[in-house]
Amino acid sequence: MRLRKYLGLALGVVVALSPIVMNPISAEDDKAAAKQQQPQLPVSAEQALYLIRSTLLTLNDANRSGNYSVLRDLAAPDFQVRNSAADLALGFTDLRRRNFDLFSVALAAPQLSTPPYLDPNKMLRLTGFFPTRPLQINFDLTFQNVGNQWRPYGISVATPQAPPETAAAPAPAPAKKNASQKN
Repeated sequence: MRLRKYLGLALGVVVALSPIVMNPISAEDDKAAAKQQQPQLPVSAEQALYLIRSTLLTLNDANRSGNYSVLRDLAAPDFQVRNSAADLALGFTDLRRRNFDLFSVALAAPQLSTPPYLDPNKMLRLTGFFPTRPLQINFDLTFQNVGNQWRPYGISVATPQAPPETAAAPAPAPAKKNASQKN
């Protein structure tokens, strides 16, 4: 979402600073040039949010139930070949043992470390964290396009201690009225 806001703001500044063009052909040329300069993301911000949340909530359900077959079945075929449901249970033992609930990803907004991108193997990478407390949820997710659908190919989740909150300056106290002051 932040990236989209920044791109929108940057585009707004470019448009606001552009001279008014009366020739419609020149205006179209300007639009085409602006479109070429914008980085093309492999997925929209909304799609990225959906992929992150749905993958982590499916993992949460697998951890809570101890049944990793649905997570495995929703993943890319190459992931399924490399991982049995038992392998996934073993891989996420720590989260399950600690009863770590990933449900907060349904409500919190993730912060991406980098914009969504395709790696050299044409896999979609979504990396970032949810700023939850006392532990934050770090994720590094890889998706493979299978039949025009992004399916999980790699899932990495860590829950380190959240960094200390920066102390915000206290707001100035409102001026107190004396009993003798009139409105």
